[in-house]
Amino acid sequence: MRDRADMGPRHIADSLAVLPYLHGTTVLDVGTGAGLPGLVLALVDPARRYTLLDSNGKKTRFCEYAIDTLRVPNATVVQARVESYRPGVSFDTVVSRAFATIADFVAHAGHLCAPGGRMLAMKGSHPAQELADLPPGWEATAVHRLEVPGLDAERHLAILTKQQG
Repeated sequence: MRDRADMGPRHIADSLAVLPYLHGTTVLDVGTGAGLPGLVLALVDPARRYTLLDSNGKKTRFCEYAIDTLRVPNATVVQARVESYRPGVSFDTVVSRAFATIADFVAHAGHLCAPGGRMLAMKGSHPAQELADLPPGWEATAVHRLEVPGLDAERHLAILTKQQG
């Protein structure tokens, strides 16, 4: 069994592994939970605006507390179900970590991705079967194997874009 004290740094490193793949200036973290990866990314990336979305009030209250305590001015929290969230603006990057299958992620959150934006699905093993089930109009432009220091497990990042035309 893994030592629980060791899990925090692993979750942080896992969250930071997607930083080079972010696109644009606005990022939505779908199903943020305890702020992973959105809060961690906002702490190290002050040039972007992060929105942390979760339907669970207990989790969003924790994120609000963490943002206030850590003084993270570029992060906001929204308590809502992703499929019903209509912010009036789209996001350059929409990211999820352990939210759902890739098909469900695109089906529920695709409307939140700006034209020319990208969706980032953080996964464990290579998501070949999930990518085969992508909804029409979406394509995987890349799948990167992520190297996460201290994490002895497979991690992959699928980059999804809306097809043009």
